[in-house]
Amino acid sequence: MTTLVEGKHPGGFLVWEAFRDYTRETIAVAAGTLEPGTVLGKITASGKYAAHDPDAVDGTETAVAVLWGKADASGGDAPAVAVVRGPAIVNRHDLVFTGTPSEGEITAAHAALLAAGILVR
Repeated sequence: MTTLVEGKHPGGFLVWEAFRDYTRETIAVAAGTLEPGTVLGKITASGKYAAHDPDAVDGTETAVAVLWGKADASGGDAPAVAVVRGPAIVNRHDLVFTGTPSEGEITAAHAALLAAGILVR
């Protein structure tokens, strides 16, 4: 029997948000192919977003948003929607981190999201 695997869905990480027109914005993703629920950082020099990277020094070391749906910026900047402010609650098990961040780095990212009003549960 074939085993089916269900992928990530746009907004599948979201538990609750106050007003979608307030918590979400259209953003520019600078690089990569990212899945819904990817934790994002904001590149200081350009104001564009990329996957959160705790080892970076370009602004993406600070988690500031969560990607709503899939974004393919492999060929250049791509428009996308992200939860950029709260009040909102997201499911920690549905968040996507690139690479292999340590437990401490994940905890720091959760704290940074909370500073933006996005509570990770």
